[in-house]
Amino acid sequence: MLQVEDLRVFHGPIEAVHGISFSVGQGQCVSLLGPNGAGKTSTISAITGVARSTGRITLSGEDITSMPVESRIRRGIAVSPEGRRVFANLSVKENLRLGGAYLQDGLAARIDEWFGTFPILRERRDQPAGTLSGGEQQMLAIARALVAKPRILLLDEPSLGLAPKIVTQIFAMIQKLNEQGMTTLLVEQNAAKALRLSSYAFLLNSGRVVADGTPETLGGNDALMAELTGLA
Repeated sequence: MLQVEDLRVFHGPIEAVHGISFSVGQGQCVSLLGPNGAGKTSTISAITGVARSTGRITLSGEDITSMPVESRIRRGIAVSPEGRRVFANLSVKENLRLGGAYLQDGLAARIDEWFGTFPILRERRDQPAGTLSGGEQQMLAIARALVAKPRILLLDEPSLGLAPKIVTQIFAMIQKLNEQGMTTLLVEQNAAKALRLSSYAFLLNSGRVVADGTPETLGGNDALMAELTGLA
């Protein structure tokens, strides 16, 4: 589904990611793990076209490396960004409408479908999104990303700043999406929880892939997990 080759990401003159390569297969949940500053969010930004980068990015065999952000979205990339970034002054329903702006038809049905998945959002549908709790905003950010029926969902730190009980709920929802066949690239600091969902994982540190493997392989290496995430 997604192939990233020799990706280098730049923020001004600073190279934040140094030639990494990885892939996400159809229907897989693949994780990018690592500490703060490892280059995880920079990688997401490059895939969506927000950050300047070099290398090659393909989606379902199509080279999207030089495409603008809008074209990548139209081709099926959706992102739930770090920090949720809902439109605070717009209602829950208006946020979902923006997520489905590229749909030609069926938007109302798609929004209703996600209201069925997240009943609390239906209850809050006319509230400004900024008045929701952190967990509710995360649900909204994920639903907003999925309204347009993307090919791949990029989840950037979905557990960030949430209470442990809410984190458990969010990860249960991600697992359900994966079981339904959603292709997912999951960026997380909570390595233990991410590995439980993933079929494969790449560990980043200082902008480089320093290890990769199955959850069984990586999760069993306590020293490596402690060094990279502090969550052995």
